Amino acid sequence: MITRDEAFSLLTKYNKDSFHIQHALTVEAVMKWYAEELGYGDEAEYWGIVGLLHDIDFEIYPEEHCLKAPELLREGGVSEDIIHAVCSHGYGITVGCGVTIDVEPTREMEKVLFAADELTGLIGAAALMRPSKSTKDMELKSLKKKYKSKGFAAGCSREVIERGADQLGWELDKLLEMTLRAMAATEDTIYQALQAYGF
Repeated sequence: MITRDEAFSLLTKYNKDSFHIQHALTVEAVMKWYAEELGYGDEAEYWGIVGLLHDIDFEIYPEEHCLKAPELLREGGVSEDIIHAVCSHGYGITVGCGVTIDVEPTREMEKVLFAADELTGLIGAAALMRPSKSTKDMELKSLKKKYKSKGFAAGCSREVIERGADQLGWELDKLLEMTLRAMAATEDTIYQALQAYGF
């Protein structure tokens, strides 16, 4: 399997924008947290690598998101199971070039990625509205209020988040609460990583 350092080097080969790097590090940390929480602790590094690489093609090829990823990942020596997981987070979504992604998330890890990816963006946006700029003091009821406000973080698809919860067989509240907990628990780690990498 590709190492975590190799995965980060591959990510930064195609992604230079600090926003995209922060999102990749956030989803990596959230995926590792979920692996531990759901009983896949021995696979936490693997779950994290999938999270780190999930948007590898988005900065350069936003109109072909999840379509260019296999090519970039194969060039980097990434295994087919990780490629499938990365592409599956776009399942059912029609990208800018008009193609609908048909790679279905089948493993629990893939379903978690699908469900949590958009939600991390919404939670991050909600944190920025707080005086603390942090997820650590955010309560579920506050997050739910932001979630229900259609104008807030409109780019974060509620339909995708809700489909993600359905695929996992979870109530939406469970997904919101767990992802909020994941982000609060990993916030310092993500900040430290960004600083260490010079972002």
